[in-house]
Amino acid sequence: MATISTPASISPLRQRMQHDMMMRGLLPRTQDQYIRHVRRFAAYLGRPPDTATAEDLRNFQIHQHESGASAGTINGAVSALRFLYTVTLRRRDLARGLIATRRPDKMREVLSVEEATRLLEAAPGIKYKAALGVAYGAGLRVSEVAHLKVDDIDSERMLIRVEQGKGARDRNAMLSPHLLQLLRLWWREGKRRGVMFPHGWLFPGRSYTDPISSRQLHRAVQEAAEVAGIRKRISPHTLRHSFATHLLEQDVDIRVIQVLLGHAKIDTTAVYTKVSTRTIQAVASPLDRIVALMEGKAPPG
Repeated sequence: MATISTPASISPLRQRMQHDMMMRGLLPRTQDQYIRHVRRFAAYLGRPPDTATAEDLRNFQIHQHESGASAGTINGAVSALRFLYTVTLRRRDLARGLIATRRPDKMREVLSVEEATRLLEAAPGIKYKAALGVAYGAGLRVSEVAHLKVDDIDSERMLIRVEQGKGARDRNAMLSPHLLQLLRLWWREGKRRGVMFPHGWLFPGRSYTDPISSRQLHRAVQEAAEVAGIRKRISPHTLRHSFATHLLEQDVDIRVIQVLLGHAKIDTTAVYTKVSTRTIQAVASPLDRIVALMEGKAPPG
């Protein structure tokens, strides 16, 4: 549950918005992001956001575009301000003027199986090797890896329990024998270091009372990529993309991959068909069929 500041330290409007988000079950990190976006809008406006007009919101969005804000930043602000004006202030007339922008349709970076092997081997220590192994071996998001508890590893059913993933949904992820072996190596090392406790974090941060941070995992991936000589621009999320793409190339049903990734819609999972080179290579070109017919051979496919 998110910690709510005392009334003396924040404005009544912010406190009301925090209460609204808490009652609707928004994740703590989502609440923090919404507050941050509203604070930026208030700074731009120079006065409390409950005094804004439709023209103020329009000018703010124009300012974001002209200042080169990313599509993620713009759309994050739209979500936060929509919540503020629709739920907290009950000003749907203002919320209707907010316009989300389309994200550039970029090809997702994916590691080959050989590159994923090199990356994991180059991970800085058994703790990070195990954490990145979970990201690739089970297809978890970086925040899901960071917030795993020891009790989430079910070695009897060979499952990883992911609690409150994206969209506040619980799900089960796969636990392969090799991944379980890797986690057991880390468990023994963590016990030796005195940082691993029953019911505690699977990957403790600098203090065993806190989970490892997403930033630490990002840094570990960058270090491992440099050691492994991988020149692609990658992050922990690249391992999740690679997990899905490699399963697709093994002819795993896309609906199974959807469940493993925790996607609510099949359309989200279908994006991986764009980066599966083996899927592309398996398609016979119509030109090959024509040439085969011209040469009197059976057409391919």
